[in-house]
Amino acid sequence: MDNSLICAPKQVDPFGELKIFAGRASGTLARSICAHLGIECARSETKIFSEGNVFVRVLENVRGRDVFVIQGTEHPVNDNFMELLFWIDALKRASATQVTAVIPFFSYAKGDKKDEPRVSIRARVCADALESAGVDRVLMMDLHSAQIQGFFKRPVDHLLAMPVMAEYFRKKQIPDLVVASPDVGFSKQAARFAQAMRAGSPVIGNKVRKDHDEKAAVLDIIGNCDGKNVLIVDDFTISGGTLIEMAHACKEHGARDIYACVSHGVLTKGSAGRIASSPIKELVLTDTIGYRAEPLPPNCHVVSVAGLFAEAILSIHRRESVSRLFTV
Repeated sequence: MDNSLICAPKQVDPFGELKIFAGRASGTLARSICAHLGIECARSETKIFSEGNVFVRVLENVRGRDVFVIQGTEHPVNDNFMELLFWIDALKRASATQVTAVIPFFSYAKGDKKDEPRVSIRARVCADALESAGVDRVLMMDLHSAQIQGFFKRPVDHLLAMPVMAEYFRKKQIPDLVVASPDVGFSKQAARFAQAMRAGSPVIGNKVRKDHDEKAAVLDIIGNCDGKNVLIVDDFTISGGTLIEMAHACKEHGARDIYACVSHGVLTKGSAGRIASSPIKELVLTDTIGYRAEPLPPNCHVVSVAGLFAEAILSIHRRESVSRLFTV
C-alpha cells in the first residue's frame, strides 16, 4: 500500500467550529476581531428594501456550530437593533448550537431605570426582545450600568475597555496625573482607573442634567487638581458636552493639561468642532462604534478593542473564564 496516499487526519476543534458573522453596524470591528483570531468572517447577506424593511440571510452552514454575531446599536439605533434580532432568529432557525450576540455598544443601556413617571425601562425591553429572538449568550462592553446584566436571564459577559485605555496612557508617562470622573455615578470606575495609573485620589465632578436635551452642567468638583495634569474618564459621550464642561471646571481649579478617554464615542453632528476648540488636549475613544456623523477632530485618537473581544470570544467558545481580561 502506498503510504503517500494516506491523508493526515484533519484537526478538529473539540468545541465545534467557530463562526463569526458581522452585522452592518460593526463590519470593520468584526473583521479586526477575525484577523486577531486568524479566521475569515462568515458569509452573510443583508438587504434594505425601499420601504426600510431589513432582510438578512446566512450564506454558510451553521448547523451544530458555535456562532457569534457582532452588531452594535449605534446610529441608526433602531434599524441596527432590529437587524440584530433578525440575525439571532436566522441563526437559531439554521440550527446553530449556540448564538452569542456581541454588542460592542448597547445604546439603550442609558434607559436602565424608571426615574420619571410613565416612562419605559428601555434596556429591559431590549433584553426581553433579544431573549425572545433566541439568543443564548450576550457579550457587551462598558454598559452604562453594570446592573443591566440582571435584566437578562441568559449569561452576559461584560467587558471593560479600561485595560486598553490604561495601557495607552501608561505609555505616555504623563507626570503629576490625576484621574477625574464627570459625576458621582462613574466615580468607582474612576478610582479603579486611578489605581491602574498609580495616580492619587480621583477628582469627582458635580454634574447636573435638567432635562433630555443632552446638555449637562458641572457645577463644581470634589478633589484637588491644582497644578496637576488631568485624565477625565467616562463610559460614553454623545456630544462631548459633559467632558468639555468637566475640562473647563478643572481648568478653573488650576489644572494643567487635560486628557479624556471614553469607551464609546458617539459624537453627534457638531461635536467635532466643540471638542477641537475645547481645553481637552487629547480625547481617546475605542473602535466600538463604526458610524461617524462627521470626521473626528485632530485631538481625537482611536484605540482598538478588537483584541480584547477576540480573546473573550475565544474564551467563551472554549468554555473558559473571561475574568482574566479585566486585569489592568
